[in-house]
Amino acid sequence: MKIAYYLPATIVSNSDLEKEFPDWNAAKIEDKIGVRERHISSKDETALDMAFQVSKKILAEVDPTIIDFVLLCTQSPDYFLPTSACILQDMLGLSKHCGALDFNLGCSGYIYGLAIAKGLLSTGIAHNILFLTSETYSKHTHPLDKANRSIFGDGATATILNTQDIEYIGEFELGTDGSGKRNLIVEAGGLRMAFDKTIKDESLLNGTFQSPNYLYMNGPEIFNFTIEQIPGVVESVLNKNKIDLEHIDYFIFHQANKYMLDYLRKKLKIPVDKFHNNILFTGNTVSSTIPIAIKDAMDENKIKSGSRLLLVGFGVGYSWGAVTVII
Repeated sequence: MKIAYYLPATIVSNSDLEKEFPDWNAAKIEDKIGVRERHISSKDETALDMAFQVSKKILAEVDPTIIDFVLLCTQSPDYFLPTSACILQDMLGLSKHCGALDFNLGCSGYIYGLAIAKGLLSTGIAHNILFLTSETYSKHTHPLDKANRSIFGDGATATILNTQDIEYIGEFELGTDGSGKRNLIVEAGGLRMAFDKTIKDESLLNGTFQSPNYLYMNGPEIFNFTIEQIPGVVESVLNKNKIDLEHIDYFIFHQANKYMLDYLRKKLKIPVDKFHNNILFTGNTVSSTIPIAIKDAMDENKIKSGSRLLLVGFGVGYSWGAVTVII
């Protein structure tokens, strides 16, 4: 399993946000959510552009002619149609015998992508998969939404998976509760409700800008969902894989924010040195947080070849997923 990531050139620091919102304190933002700065895509840089950049980066290490499937997770696609993965196949000059599809999922997207990839590899439909996550939540966020602007950053990742990886990807625990859909949503812009620039009923609530045209997140409800659901998810995935918590070498959860991760680690009694908790320079990059964390942990020698990881994703949908993998 090879992993690479790409972060946009523009950096927005907490000090930058403090200048825009004088009632916010840069140090307090970092202390509470664990983010000091985040990378933000430029006006003309899209999720597809970022997916292309990270694809070029990883394919410099892999023969591109072997890729026979492109899988792209994003909630900020360039077009309703065609599929971004199809466009990417052409941009990269990949074989026309290559399958390609997008799927729309957020913070659990990397886990679901691994599940899809394992299925494609196990059945022989694909042999070498280019699996991408790419997200530009900044384009969904209102400029006055200081709460979400402090949390989210943009980024893209690429993972190469082949048939040899099947035995290293364990059993999955996946779940959904669509009743929580309105607690993290961009209501307008699709076919049910068009984006409407004339909407005037925009308002601020706890620093979050409420408008159908932009990202809305009910932070307290997302937190409640997470702390109620995820401990049971961890227990279930450990049971499915017939392994105890103490036999996991390293835990990588979706990097939502420092406060939430600290709470989950303590509740699950995971040792600090086995738990990844660092979004200091990236922010919450949605479906990209887990692969970014894996790559950083590898580069920092926190994990090595043969390490057994527990990966857990959760968020918008509501959606969640967990799996054990051996690197």
